[in-house]
Amino acid sequence: FSTAIAITEQPVSVSVPVGYAFTLRCRAEGHTSLQYQWFCQRQSDCREIPGATNQDLPITAEQTQLYTCRVNDLYRNAVFSDWVKVEVHQCVARGLPPWLWRGEPVIVLNPTEQRVEVGKPLQLQCAAMGVPAPSYQWYRNGNLLEQYKRKKLWITHAKVSDSGTYLCCASNSHGEHWTNAVDVHVGEQSQPPSLCCTSPGGRSKIALLVGNNCYQHHPNLMAPVRDVFELSRLLEQLGFQVVSLLD
Repeated sequence: FSTAIAITEQPVSVSVPVGYAFTLRCRAEGHTSLQYQWFCQRQSDCREIPGATNQDLPITAEQTQLYTCRVNDLYRNAVFSDWVKVEVHQCVARGLPPWLWRGEPVIVLNPTEQRVEVGKPLQLQCAAMGVPAPSYQWYRNGNLLEQYKRKKLWITHAKVSDSGTYLCCASNSHGEHWTNAVDVHVGEQSQPPSLCCTSPGGRSKIALLVGNNCYQHHPNLMAPVRDVFELSRLLEQLGFQVVSLLD
């Protein structure tokens, strides 16, 4: 029966610079002795890796590929591990000596400023290295965008309300790193937007919030993004027009 074999440790996806050496691991338990065989897939070509019959698969990163491990017992039961992605970047982040890297996220592609017309698609993209591969979370004006958790942020039909300052957080078990913040302008806004919030004296009530996340001699902080979000919501309830900036 297939349940005679249970995989107890799945391999994990990684995102690494070209030439980086690491090991994919797979562990399983069964009623008899077990045999392992690793496979790789690039585009539509899936093939068995000759000689890759151990629990551990040493790899020197050359190109982006998918990997899985087949485990079988003496009764011809077999199971496959999860498919994992080894993403290889043809660059090394400046200022990062490879021998000092422990797998924490490192941004290798920052999003760029965008100007799009209303109704047109909006795309922002970033990328980060990490072991394990980082997860992503996008923010606009310091507010978490719950549905955007991939390297690419894609909005099919952009609206004026999609304008703002965007940035993305890449995180894994070793920590987190933030992309540069970039401005997105949707629509033809040659004139500054009208100020609708006014005080009893007729003057506009504008609040400028700046959350500093990056420091030259201090680790990056998470709190500024959350603080800017909370303060923005409070000030908007008090009738302010809020301008939120990060770094």
